[in-house]
Amino acid sequence: MALVSEFLGQLTLSYGGEEPKFPTVVPVRDFDPARDAARIETAIKTKGVDEQTIIDILTRRSAEQRREVAFEYERIAKKDLSVALKGALSGALEALLLGLMKSTAQYDAWELKASMKGLGTDEETLIELVCSRNNEELAEIKKAYREMFKKEVEKDISGDTSGNFAKLLLALVQLCSDPVYLWFRAQVLYEAGVKRKGTEVGSWISIMSQRSIPHLQKVFERYKSYSPYDMKESIRKEVKGDLEKSFLTLVECFENRQLYFANKLYEAMKSKGAKEKVVTRILVSRCEVDLMRIRTEFKRQHKKSLYQTIAEHTKGDYQKALLSLCGGDN
Repeated sequence: MALVSEFLGQLTLSYGGEEPKFPTVVPVRDFDPARDAARIETAIKTKGVDEQTIIDILTRRSAEQRREVAFEYERIAKKDLSVALKGALSGALEALLLGLMKSTAQYDAWELKASMKGLGTDEETLIELVCSRNNEELAEIKKAYREMFKKEVEKDISGDTSGNFAKLLLALVQLCSDPVYLWFRAQVLYEAGVKRKGTEVGSWISIMSQRSIPHLQKVFERYKSYSPYDMKESIRKEVKGDLEKSFLTLVECFENRQLYFANKLYEAMKSKGAKEKVVTRILVSRCEVDLMRIRTEFKRQHKKSLYQTIAEHTKGDYQKALLSLCGGDN
């Protein structure tokens, strides 16, 4: 495979432009940050706390508008809005609204740090955040991570993971950009995996970490002409554990990223109650990116709206906040 590695290093491909946005949360018209800040201050001071007012404001303002509200709040109340919310709220609602006080990149960076904090690693969150984000998003997350924690995300990933799993995550966050012609890449994937005894994981990592989605979609289609199995079946046969989950997440996101998130939400709410951390993370991180399309994919795949599913599996003020971010029942 030395020839393959040499060939991989010699070829380049230009990447596509910025992906279109399909948000459920957009900038509100007639925006008055001072008025919003004053209403939030009154809501916090109300006996028992007026959670509904806080939810109505923070879930229906864009990230930029929420920053302006926070600035006005500090001017009026002489304290940080996030600190005030933390003191007034609790549980899942607190986590959701504090998440909204960050930009999408800051929130992802915060969740990434939390997945590697303390003893043990939350591999599920780590895989989701690194493997489902495109290059542009990862570049913003890396910048936010550096600013927030005064540390490079690569260093924390290296310290918290190992082996081929670590190599794949590091290749992804380092934003590799040396893809090769699709027919050759499909052949390399086959020869490095199903065709041989034992998998040459390095070749798979090298190819899968190239984030040109339209190009890799064609690679996986071409792959079927070489292999008796599709890409996901091949992954399940060749690798296990966190590396298998990571490769599968990548392929699912290359094929249809919004369907990947829709399925994660379905899995998080298919039994009694809900995995609140997963539901919160996806709705907060995607509400200004592509939650409208995630909603569409959810209903198409599971024959029930995301809105209805949230209503059935969550409750109270947390439910109200999620439904507001979801934005509709279609």
